[in-house]
Amino acid sequence: MSENIGKYSITMPRDIAEAARARSGPSGLSTYVAKAVARQIERDNLNEIIAVAEAEHGPVTEEEIQALRDQLQRTRAAQGGSSAA
Repeated sequence: MSENIGKYSITMPRDIAEAARARSGPSGLSTYVAKAVARQIERDNLNEIIAVAEAEHGPVTEEEIQALRDQLQRTRAAQGGSSAA
């Protein structure tokens, strides 16, 4: 996390806030929420990259996705890692 921090007020459903607080552990709710927001920003950035690539090259087919999953599974198996994709 960045050393430059600010204090913000957010509103969220109580059940989500309480579940996050229960899972936040010693780092606290603020750190837990900051990490969750950072992950969402990463996902948003990846979705933007995918949209640009698909606009240029067309959408990725299910067959292409499955072929890459199969390749990843073979590589993991060869390295002695997890076979779950």
